[in-house]
Amino acid sequence: MTIGAEHERVSDLNRTIIVEDPSLTTPVGQDARGALTRRRRLVLFLNLATWLLIIAAACAIFLTGGWTMLGVAMVICLALGTPWPVLGFWNAVIGLWQLHGPKGKAQAEQPFYEASDDQSPLTVNTAVLMTLRNEDPARALLRLKTVKASLDRTPEGARFSYFVLSDSDRDEIALREEAEVAAWQKSDSDRTRIIYRRRKDNAGFKAGNIREFARHWGSDYEFMLPLDADSLMTGEAIVDLVRIMQMNPQIGILQSLVVGTPSSSAFARIFQFGMRLGMRTYTMGQAWWVGDCGPFWGHNALLRIEPYLQHCALDGLIKSGPILSHDQVEAVLMRKAAYEVRVLPVETGSYEDNPPDALEFMRREARWCQGNMQYLRLIGMRGIEPVSRFQLLWAVLMFLGVPAWTLLAALFPLAMLSAQSQADFPWSAVEIIYALLLVMHLAPKLAGIVDAILTPGEVRRFGGWLSFASSAIIEIVFSLILGAVTTIRTSMFMAGLLIGRAVVWNGQRRDGEGVAWTDALRWLWPQLLFGLSLYAAMALISPAAVFWSLPLTAGYVLAVPFVVFTASPAVGRFFRRHGIAGIPEDFTPPPEIRAVQAGN
Repeated sequence: MTIGAEHERVSDLNRTIIVEDPSLTTPVGQDARGALTRRRRLVLFLNLATWLLIIAAACAIFLTGGWTMLGVAMVICLALGTPWPVLGFWNAVIGLWQLHGPKGKAQAEQPFYEASDDQSPLTVNTAVLMTLRNEDPARALLRLKTVKASLDRTPEGARFSYFVLSDSDRDEIALREEAEVAAWQKSDSDRTRIIYRRRKDNAGFKAGNIREFARHWGSDYEFMLPLDADSLMTGEAIVDLVRIMQMNPQIGILQSLVVGTPSSSAFARIFQFGMRLGMRTYTMGQAWWVGDCGPFWGHNALLRIEPYLQHCALDGLIKSGPILSHDQVEAVLMRKAAYEVRVLPVETGSYEDNPPDALEFMRREARWCQGNMQYLRLIGMRGIEPVSRFQLLWAVLMFLGVPAWTLLAALFPLAMLSAQSQADFPWSAVEIIYALLLVMHLAPKLAGIVDAILTPGEVRRFGGWLSFASSAIIEIVFSLILGAVTTIRTSMFMAGLLIGRAVVWNGQRRDGEGVAWTDALRWLWPQLLFGLSLYAAMALISPAAVFWSLPLTAGYVLAVPFVVFTASPAVGRFFRRHGIAGIPEDFTPPPEIRAVQAGN
């Protein structure tokens, strides 16, 4: 399939839908630049207006009896916590409008890239990179072999080479890596295009690993495609990305929309079901206004090597050490160099695994949090685009809002006690704000549900109406509980960052083996203690408040059984057997996913 017409027919597995390319942002040129500027101004107005209305309402509620330290603290917490759900709400609304709104469907703009039905051979070489750090070599290389087999089924297979770039510091794993690659080379006639390299010096972590590849081998290739140890892409998807980049020299990074692979873990199944629903409308809406300052997620994306080498060096940007969340910084530097950074917000055969349980999910969140907090030192970087600067700030606010919500919950019983002493306290306004924030928090998921219902054949791809509806309800409950579980952990981690604590860069646990009750309690006793204390305080002041707070607070007291239940292999097998929280690839897997499943 070829991505690239105004109204493109994309065949995704057994699904055929119409994708509206206006959502893929605008073409180049003065008229398009003006349209993109107007879009950005509109999004800025919508977000600022919504945020200011919420803050104004919070002031009217919490400062009713005059300015107090408690009231000011509540308002500040809301001011810090609400930007992320507000932007998520408007991205989802805009994305849904682009997909199904009458004006969205009526727009007749060109895509952001030169498109052609020409299927002539590729004229550039691409390096497919898999970076490893103490991972299971057999598991990771199975995915890279599958990618190669898929590319070899296209007419362009000879244009791709494969590099296994190891940063493993455990010798026994490194020996297994070498053995696995040697066996692959021996069994493949293209052995000269399969290269293994292990670094002794892990300077710069993953970003340094990729950069070292680009310095040593980059002159032989126009593009590189970084993959994580859990990444999987179809050959057609990769060739489509290369065609777009080949015909559009102004694009420096082209990010594919990455979705989850089928899983036997209940946690991963529910999590990626929700991500699958919410990502399309959210990313469509985001792409509509970020335009050429799009996101880069560090993998499953095509990079133009020459400008990457010239303009995306991270050394020296901050003095405290290497940049951990390198991807968005590289996107900012690529755009600073006048190259576009684009995202294709359509499902095209790009996959990754999701964490198998909540504990591994929280470890990943901690790594991202630590990396994103480094952006505070980069927001003032000279010469970057305003939207790029905004994205760095937004990545910080993504985590900065977490302790704000935690503190808001902790202060709420005191706010209730204060409110009871005021005869004219606006309880109805509190209810409206609470409902509004809850809807905004769930907006990407709700928009995804509406999108699936309105897209012909989409619900059937998710297993039919019964499976889809029950899975959607399960996922909404799941996301509310997970949100409460993770906010306490992230708040504690951010407090630790202030005193110098940090996570260690290492391999990740990709497969679920269950979580013992003792391990869950050891990890989650702060959530349980916080929740019980919060409920006790609210019950003494207003028992009814305990009930209506449940959507946002139940996760505190349910944290331990939630983590154990969703990590249980038996529960995961039950979910898989009955199609609960199934994604389209569960019901109709493409050849690449079947190959990985058969090899595991």
